[in-house]
This record gives sequence, C-alpha cells and structure tokens, in this order.
Amino acid sequence: MIKFRSLAIYSILSILLISCGRNKNVSDTSKKVFRYNESEGIASLDPAFSRNRETIWAANHLYNGLVQMNDSLNILPSIAKNWEISEDGKTYTFHLRSDVYFHDHELFTDGKGRKVVAKDFVYSFNRIIDPEVASPGKWIFNNIDYVEERDFKAFEAIDDTTFKIYLTNPLPPFLGVLTMQYCSVVAEEIVSHYKNDYRNNPIGTGPFKFKMWEEGSKMVLRKNENYFEKDAKGNQLPYIDGVAITFVKDIDQEFFSFLTGELDFMNDPKGDNKDAIFTSDGKLQPEQAKKFNMITNPQLNTEYLGILVDDELSIVTNSPLRKKMVRQAINYGFDKKSMMTYLRNNIGTPATAGFVPKGLPSFNEDIVKGYSYDPEKAKELLFAAGFPNGEGLPEITLYTTKDYVDLCEFIQHQLNEIGFKIKIDLNPGITHNELVARSKVNFFRKSWMADYPDAENYLALFYSKNFTPHGPNYTHFKNFDFDKLYEKAQSETNDSLRQHYYREMDMILIEEAPVIPLYYDEVVRLYQKNVKKLGVNPLNLLSLKTVELN
Repeated sequence: MIKFRSLAIYSILSILLISCGRNKNVSDTSKKVFRYNESEGIASLDPAFSRNRETIWAANHLYNGLVQMNDSLNILPSIAKNWEISEDGKTYTFHLRSDVYFHDHELFTDGKGRKVVAKDFVYSFNRIIDPEVASPGKWIFNNIDYVEERDFKAFEAIDDTTFKIYLTNPLPPFLGVLTMQYCSVVAEEIVSHYKNDYRNNPIGTGPFKFKMWEEGSKMVLRKNENYFEKDAKGNQLPYIDGVAITFVKDIDQEFFSFLTGELDFMNDPKGDNKDAIFTSDGKLQPEQAKKFNMITNPQLNTEYLGILVDDELSIVTNSPLRKKMVRQAINYGFDKKSMMTYLRNNIGTPATAGFVPKGLPSFNEDIVKGYSYDPEKAKELLFAAGFPNGEGLPEITLYTTKDYVDLCEFIQHQLNEIGFKIKIDLNPGITHNELVARSKVNFFRKSWMADYPDAENYLALFYSKNFTPHGPNYTHFKNFDFDKLYEKAQSETNDSLRQHYYREMDMILIEEAPVIPLYYDEVVRLYQKNVKKLGVNPLNLLSLKTVELN
C-alpha cells in the first residue's frame, strides 16, 4: 500500500511539475513576501519560550540579542557593537549600539518605538530566570553570579550603553549561549501590559515586526522600516517586504503548495514524496532540479528516542523501561543503517556513536562507541532483564508526531520481532512537545538541534539540575559521575581537556541508555528559483534579513 501511494504521488508530482512551472511564484501585488509553512505550528512568539525550531525561527525574525551567529558559526555583534571579557573569564562587559529601537507600539511615546538601553537586557535576562515566568531557557543562566557587594545583581546596567554579566566560573561557550533566541531583548512596559498574552503581541527590534496571527491558519510579519542593520554596501535590511507563515499540517499538501509556487521554501521535506524529490543517495532528482533549487549542509542535530528514567515518577516505576538492560536492548534491536537508506534516502548519518553529533570537536566514533544492530544481543539483554523472548514484557507506547511515524513504525516492526510489544501513539507537534516537557510520557521521539556549536549544549540535556519543565533534561537522567564531569567541563578553558570530559560524559550516556540516538541530521532546504541569498548553516537557523525575491 505504501509503495502504491508513493507511485501515485510521484505521478501527480510529475504532472504538477510540467503544468505549473515556476512562474506561480509571482505575487499578485508588488509586495515581496517570503512564504513558508510550519506543519507543527508555533507555540509562542515570546522569546522566553523559544525552545523548538519553529519558535526559534519566528523569534529570529522578530528579535535581536547582544550577539548573533553567522552561517559559518562565527559570533558577530548585534545590539552589542563590541565587548570585553575579564582575565578570569567571569565578567562580560557589552557596549551597546545607540541606534536600536523597539518596533512601534501605542504604549511608547507618540506610538514610536523607543531606544533600547542596557536596563532592557537586565529586565529581559532576569525574566528568563524568574520562576513565575517558567521559561524553559532558565538553564542557560545556571552559571550567573549573585554576590552581596553588587546587591545580588548578576546582570547590571552601568549606563544606557554599558551592560555587564557576572559568572561564578568561566564558561568558554558563553558567547555562543548569548546568541540563543532566549537572550532576545524585550521591553518591560510591553510585557507588563500584555502579561500572559505577550505570546500573541510581540514587540522586538528584529528585521520584521508582528502584523497578525490566526492560530492554525496563518501568521504575517511586516518589514521593520527602522531596522538598524545594513548590508556591506550600506543598503537597509531587510530587502523583502514581509514574511507569511501558514500552518498546513499535511506534509504532502505542503509539498504540493511548494510545487505550485504558493510557498517559496521548504525545510527538510518528509512523507511519501521523498522518493519523488531525492535520489537514493540524497541528491535532487534531475527533473526537480530544473524547477527548484536545493541546498544542504551537515546539521548539528541529533534525532533520538528519549526514555524517562526518574524513579520518583509513577510512570517510570511501573514501566519495564526503568531497567537499563531493557533500554540497551532497544538500542541493539533495530537497524539504523537500513532505516536511513529506505526512509531517509541516506540524508543524514546513522547515530552509531554517542549523543553528540558529527561536526563538533568532541565527536569521535572510535572513542565513543554507540550501538549497532545486533538482535541476538538484544534478546540476551531481555533474557537477563527477566523477559526471555519478551515473555512477561508489557506493551510499551512510543509517542511521536505524524512526521516521524514512518521511522517509528520501522523501529516498532523490528523491535516486535525480538519480543517487544511496541504501540505507537500520535499527537500534534505542540501537544507532543508539551507532554514530553511535562514528563507525561516515558518513551518519545525527540530531537536536539544545537543552539550554539559546543557539545556542552547537548550534554546539558542530561545534567540533573536541568530537569524539565525548567530545563532541557527531558529524560530526568541523574548520574553523579556525569554531573561531576559536566561541572568540570563548564569551567575548563583547555579545549583538549574539555573535549575529553565531553567524551567521558557521552560514554556514560551510551552505557546508561536514557536515549536511543537515531541519526545525525542534515539540513535540506528546497527553494524557488526566484529566491536569492538564502543561506544555510549547521544550526538550521532561518534568517531572512538578507534574502531577496526576484
């Protein structure tokens, strides 16, 4: 049935490609609006809650922080024009631009956006760590230093253009941390006015400003005419007039919309149309290459299955997944290489090393040896765990979203062959993420896309002080040796030694198996022929301020 559907879709695509051409991309108006779809929806436009890709992209359109990262992963100025780091690595002093303004709003004097000053960053960063806000990004400031001599201020505005951050210990990747969308600047008077409804009424400083949002239907952002950044020739950014985001859930319908020119861009195409787009080795089919462009890049993203391992939760104490040998058996129980070949057209790399992906310095598959396909070993582990051939093993539910149901069904089939009884439960993306964040499910598909290019960003998912919902530790993994290594690595300035600590932590994760790494991802972007200057980066961050539509 699946093969028949794929052939039918391929035929439809061929007809569409011949009949539609590429001129449908021309708008009926003179406005140049970049259009894309978010099948999983957007949960919030408050940067304090930018914990997944969809929300991160939206925040990147609307906001700025102190610093930013380019496509080569270099840290560049943004609202901060320059900065100094103290010799002990614990004090960061940022000097702000004086020409950055918030988007216009009636709460500002004369309805005009006011200038950003240092105290706005004090407010924005304190808001991230405020327990009442309950930001999932609170963990990024675990290392800030409160001391009595500064009136317990970890963030300090010296004057309007000088802002300081104090750390308890040096943190080498800290500038990278500050490029995260959590660290965007917001205006206190706006947030205080809207309170919990700020998610629907964002006011930032970014290249685009909020126009409208019909949840489940469409979002529109308009060009910020007062944006402070210019290109190398002194031209005002952004070039385009706006951004339109739709929320079509069906991924095949999304692709049809792209083919007919209703969308300018698609990220990581999924579903039964993959074979119609890609060759078996992940290249663009020759006919498709005539109609649209593709750009790819290795991505700092690990796709994985997570397992809740917190014995204090009843959902864990009543589950066979609390046993390490059962978790290890799952790791051995399915063929990742075949999964990538048949379901991903070999886009990405099977995760046969640790949780930290390819592309980071600590990645070393010769030192950190993960799990390979070994069904006999999996059966031995089940026997040792008290479930010979799966006897007495209760049904285990794997929670996922529709975009990954094919992967989960592949895993389900192979695990069932060795004695597991796996059931798949589908939920919308926003619902799924909330269930995982609130520890309501104990076996789930998830991914971690790096916020900054350091392995610490991945290993923070397993530090015991980062339990969800106030941190990224979705599995509630807690290990004394891991925590000690993590804390040592946090303050280690010797790169070689820090990478050694990272590998030691990764090996602990392999042994304890709170996660099953599936694959290390690849950024795949499809875009129309009239789209120019669309970049790509290992973080898969979508930046539209320099994009042109011809």
